[in-house]
Amino acid sequence: MTNTPWEASSGLYKKLTFSAMGVEAIGIVMAVIGASTQNMALLYTAMVVIGIGLLGHLGGMAVRARDARAWRVAQGLVKPRAPKRGKSASKDTL
Repeated sequence: MTNTPWEASSGLYKKLTFSAMGVEAIGIVMAVIGASTQNMALLYTAMVVIGIGLLGHLGGMAVRARDARAWRVAQGLVKPRAPKRGKSASKDTL
């Protein structure tokens, strides 16, 4: 893993991050237009769009945390998690 998190991050994380930033930018532009024209419906829609962008960022953070944990397990820095109770260790038993 490199020193910069962006170089070491997965493609899914990068896609989620850029998508979320784009959605938030669209929401901000909609909010500015709605505020300047005093269009309340556009303002409320912009808030929803910005909220969707924030959810995308949260998803990206979850993916980044998962990737970082997988890297730490692969390096032997932490132990792998035990399977949840009631779950089989192998998935071949279907």
